[in-house]
Amino acid sequence: MATVRNLKIKTGTCKRVVKELHSYEKEVEREAAKTAEMKEKGADPYDLKQQENVLAESRMMIPDCRKRLETSLADLKATLAELEESNQKEGVEIEEARSTIADVERLFQSTEA
Repeated sequence: MATVRNLKIKTGTCKRVVKELHSYEKEVEREAAKTAEMKEKGADPYDLKQQENVLAESRMMIPDCRKRLETSLADLKATLAELEESNQKEGVEIEEARSTIADVERLFQSTEA
């Protein structure tokens, strides 16, 4: 059975994964700029290769993070639906969960476009 406590936990999880996703996206931008700068300056091939590996690793984290976000969003929606079925349709936690769901869905829509 879903509880308000579970809803708060799942809402927090969604928010945390969104922050992680944004963090990885910024990291990819930063590392791509660093790699381009190293190429321009004619850096040592070994150092350049290592930097490209760092960039590739950062890029690999984005799809993983998106998958975790999709999973946590599904969990949050299920918990919210369970609570609504048990006639708990009001409250700060429920409004926060709805807001988080809307934010995450907007994020998915903006990245698909």
